[in-house]
Amino acid sequence: MSGQDQAGGLVGPAADVLARLVRTALDEDLGGDPGTDVTTTATVPADARTVVEVRLREPGTVAGQVVWVPLLADAARRLGQETPVVELLAADGSHGAAGDVLARLSGPTRTLLVAERTGLNLVGRACGVATATRAWVDVLAGTGVEVLDTRKTTPGLRAWEKYAVRCGGGTNKRVGLFDVAMVKDNHAAAAGSVVAAYRAVRSTSPDVAVEVEVESTEVALAVVRAGGRFLMCDNMTPDDLARTVAAVRALVAELDGPGGRVLLEATGGLTLARAPEVAATGVDFVSVGALTHSSPQLDVGLDWTG
Repeated sequence: MSGQDQAGGLVGPAADVLARLVRTALDEDLGGDPGTDVTTTATVPADARTVVEVRLREPGTVAGQVVWVPLLADAARRLGQETPVVELLAADGSHGAAGDVLARLSGPTRTLLVAERTGLNLVGRACGVATATRAWVDVLAGTGVEVLDTRKTTPGLRAWEKYAVRCGGGTNKRVGLFDVAMVKDNHAAAAGSVVAAYRAVRSTSPDVAVEVEVESTEVALAVVRAGGRFLMCDNMTPDDLARTVAAVRALVAELDGPGGRVLLEATGGLTLARAPEVAATGVDFVSVGALTHSSPQLDVGLDWTG
């Protein structure tokens, strides 16, 4: 997911990831590569040129602007036309009001029409995720607690949606199954216990961060005694969560000394209304699957100006 630095210091999806996303989306719309737009080909002269503006129809957090350049370049290649000029007027991560112009695009009309729906789909999706994430970041402001995303993403759009989470001020937890280990209830059942599962993962993948899902204070303490220092507290009440946080931090201080560090995450059934109460328990993170699996699309349109 690393890539060149974008406006606002955000790092967008790597160029190859973005190129693959654009290529797949255009193939889907055009029926292959180069494919065809039967309506545009029939009604728009090849030499026609247009200026259009990408505009927010409702307020929200801007995200996905990084798509316009590679998208229009790929569309132009397929049509054998010059690549339209892209003027970005709002940075990813910024707040936009209804009616704000995000970008101005100018060039061959056929290319702009071919790319229009793909671009609006991707930008609208990204803005929706970023806007939902920003709501969590705002409600947690001043608590020191970060909001994390999860793997509950749209297949094929994970890199895009995780970038949108960052645009909204959130933090990416892990990319997939390969970069961070997460011991959950099914792994514990297969291994015989949570502690056995943790030890098995730590033994086979010593250089990978390991997070362990726990559902009680007792299990959390057992994992800490086994060496675990990254715990996900699942579906605990605020009172149980507070007791678990206090007990775990006390045990880590006893085992590792005053400088001992453990990372604690709350997850399961979280809502914006409950977020301040959960943050007050002393956790470091809250993880919210709804950022990516339930965020509504933000309404973004494309208006012709000439």
